[in-house]
Amino acid sequence: MTTSAHDSPTDAPPHSTTQRRVLTVLVASQILSGAGLAAGITVGALLAQDMLGSTDLAGLPTALFTAGSALAAVGVGRVSHSRGRRPGLAAGYLTGAVGSAGVVAAAAVGSAVLLFTALFVYGAGTATNLQARYAGADLAAPARRARAVSTVLVATTLGGVVGPTLAAPAGVLADALGIPTLAGPFLLSGAAYGLAALVLLVRLRPDPLLLARRLEAERHAADAATTAQVPGSGRGPGLVLGALTMIVAQLVMVAVMTMTPVHMHDHGHGTVASGLVIGIHVGAMYLPSPVTGWLVDRYGRRTVAVAAGLTLLAAGLTAAAAPAHSVALLALALALLGLGWNFGLVSGTAMITDALPPATRAKAQGMADVSVAVAGATGGLASGVVVSAGSFPVLALASGILALAILPAVAATAAGR
Repeated sequence: MTTSAHDSPTDAPPHSTTQRRVLTVLVASQILSGAGLAAGITVGALLAQDMLGSTDLAGLPTALFTAGSALAAVGVGRVSHSRGRRPGLAAGYLTGAVGSAGVVAAAAVGSAVLLFTALFVYGAGTATNLQARYAGADLAAPARRARAVSTVLVATTLGGVVGPTLAAPAGVLADALGIPTLAGPFLLSGAAYGLAALVLLVRLRPDPLLLARRLEAERHAADAATTAQVPGSGRGPGLVLGALTMIVAQLVMVAVMTMTPVHMHDHGHGTVASGLVIGIHVGAMYLPSPVTGWLVDRYGRRTVAVAAGLTLLAAGLTAAAAPAHSVALLALALALLGLGWNFGLVSGTAMITDALPPATRAKAQGMADVSVAVAGATGGLASGVVVSAGSFPVLALASGILALAILPAVAATAAGR
């Protein structure tokens, strides 16, 4: 397989009709799961702060469900590797739904231990939401791989933007049911994850990964018959850089995102304002995906990875300089944060998928997402400590500077080509 000047291999798209069907099903499930993903982001930290009466551990919920997503990434990856994307993704979403129910129960009985356990399980939904992007790339031609990934990601936008705006109505529903207000969005989350699992179980046929493996085996057999050689199935270049790009983007994004609602709450903003800011952030995480996918396929994976580092730096600087009373500037900072994450995720995913053959793809992708989830857990846990010891601007500035680590990594791999 050869690569173009833009680091994008060019093959004819296999089974394009099947690929379009797969993308349609994935889009439907991602719209649903996006709402589930956004619910915990919006109120998780506030719920912990309310139950514990301390800001020091406000970042713990994000750390827990991102740590849970690390374990789930392994599980989803292994199930997908052995049985296909359909059972792997469906199992992940069902686990996320169980976690959502556990959070509601924990809030109802006032148990912090149950809350933290349930948040860990809830993380499976986050991991599955991200793993679905790989399913979109399984049957895509290499030259259109980033655009396939971006199609799946952008589908999360509708649910991800609407989810936080439903935080207040969900709280009203929780009140009516005798459940603490902040647990309301997790009612929405559980229902959304359950429906996403149902859509995948019923409609994701044929399984894209299993079909990709069959096509690859047929291609290898044809090559062996004509050249007496089977193409290598080892890892290609870009695996490490792709993983590193996603890891740094995730750590920076989660750290700043986690403490933004707490920062706004401490300065007099209500749930509606913080929900609006997080909704804009989640929209920026996913809505630009079609353009990002085109940029990655057109200008190369490394170029967009550099843009990720610079955009995340701009986000950190904007968040650090924004007055606490300015919802508009905080929204701008969180929009830049989401955009930088999007650049990092799409370019990193394309690099990793380019480097892996279908036979080993799912398991290795799951392990890469474990590292991403651990980075997110680290960012979420450290964010509360940094803000408690310093301030939100200190956290934002430090996170933005950390994002620049992507640049020397890109330079090093480019020099080694």
